[in-house]
Amino acid sequence: MGQHVSRNDFEWTYTEEPHASRRKLILEKYPQIKKLFGYDPQFKWVASAMVLTQLVMLFVVRDQSWKMVFLLAYCFGGVINHSLMLACHEIAHNLAFGHARPLANRLFGFFCNLPIGLPMSVSFKKYHLEHHRYQGDEVIDTDLPTYLEAKLFCTTVGKFFWVCLQPLFYIFRPLIVNPKPPQKLELVNGVIQLVFNTIVVQYFGWKVMVYLIVGSLLAMGLHPVAGHFISEHYMFKKGFETYSYYGPLNWITFNVGYHNEHHDFPAVPGRLLPEVKRIAPEFYDTIPQHTSWTRVLYDFITDPSVGPYARIKRKARGLES
Repeated sequence: MGQHVSRNDFEWTYTEEPHASRRKLILEKYPQIKKLFGYDPQFKWVASAMVLTQLVMLFVVRDQSWKMVFLLAYCFGGVINHSLMLACHEIAHNLAFGHARPLANRLFGFFCNLPIGLPMSVSFKKYHLEHHRYQGDEVIDTDLPTYLEAKLFCTTVGKFFWVCLQPLFYIFRPLIVNPKPPQKLELVNGVIQLVFNTIVVQYFGWKVMVYLIVGSLLAMGLHPVAGHFISEHYMFKKGFETYSYYGPLNWITFNVGYHNEHHDFPAVPGRLLPEVKRIAPEFYDTIPQHTSWTRVLYDFITDPSVGPYARIKRKARGLES
């Protein structure tokens, strides 16, 4: 089973999440960053091109062998679908059309969601904004692994399977840890997705549907682009709970690697996050960062000092210590 992790509990802290205070310090020194707030007019065209690429792939995949279907799903379709998930992440922050046009953002989220195969755009927003506001909260922040995950996947082999199964944890963990009643827009999202999936199966066959859904799931697990799930908040250096990555995979993930910058300024579109770092380098160059998402996955699996326990947690208000 490999080495057992050296931690037996999460890293508990009684301080507030670090981004609000750093945001205040940065804006006091560099108020011009506020000019970056808003939305990205280029975003809708980039995300639409990704959706259209996957629609073209429907015609390509339907005549391929099953072996080629899975290869394309992992190496190509899954990457695009993961990028579309991160497009939904941008949309969750209203960065497609701005805060003044919430309906336009939601509708575009439905559109970007189509090739992913699973309705997630609205549900993701419902939980993700709380992750920003209550980072590390043991109940509200559903990005945190549960004790059961940490106890079960506590060896090298266990962590390998935990990484592979990440999509299942991301889908079902919020429903168990912090269940919320479904919203009307979630139901709309589900109906639209079901209609799209039915059309795909009817006119292109199940092979194409497998390409879309399996690609989405594979690219959330043991996959280079999925390295950001672990790189963002797992504690590789004691006391640091958010990490940025400045490598080339940012080009296809809407700069989600600029994660400290994103948490400091969630109102800044992904395309402009490098400008935040350029304006205020002393706030970002001096804290730990990652150079490779693939390396992050390797280190997470093989390093006994890192694992599901390697997260900073905060007691939920109102709960007993």
